[in-house]
Amino acid sequence: MPGKPLSVLFVCIHNAGRSQMAAAWCSMLGGDVVRVRSAGSMPASTTNLVVVEAMREAGCDIAYEMPKVLTDEAVQASDVVITMGCGDVCPVYPGKRYEDWVVDDPKGQPIEVVRRIRDEIRGRVETLLIQSEVSVTAIR
Repeated sequence: MPGKPLSVLFVCIHNAGRSQMAAAWCSMLGGDVVRVRSAGSMPASTTNLVVVEAMREAGCDIAYEMPKVLTDEAVQASDVVITMGCGDVCPVYPGKRYEDWVVDDPKGQPIEVVRRIRDEIRGRVETLLIQSEVSVTAIR
C-alpha cells in the first residue's frame, strides 16, 4: 500500500482483551504499513492475564500493554475504527471507516475459550488487512 500507513483503532469496553489482541495481531501482520491503536470506553486497570497467556502461546508478547481510554483524538487520527462490544460510545466522524465486530468477551473465560477468541480475531484482522490492500505477513 503506497503512501501513508493505514491507521487502525481497535476499541472494546475495557481494552483488556479483544482490542489488545486485535491490535497485537494487526501490528504483527501489517508490519510497517499499519499504525495501530487500541482503547476502551471504560478501561480496566490491567490487561487480562489469560489473554496475555493466549497471545504468548501464539508468539506475541502483550504483557506490557496497558489499557488506554478512548479519546476523540484517537478516533480522528484513525482511518479505520473497529469496535467490539461498545459501538455506541465511539465518536463518529465523517470519512472514517467503521466496523463493529461481534466477538465474545474473554473476560472470565478459561484459556481454551480465549484461544478460540484469539484465533477468530486473527482471522478478522487478516481479512481487514487484505480488504484494505495491506500485504499480510505470513506468520503461522
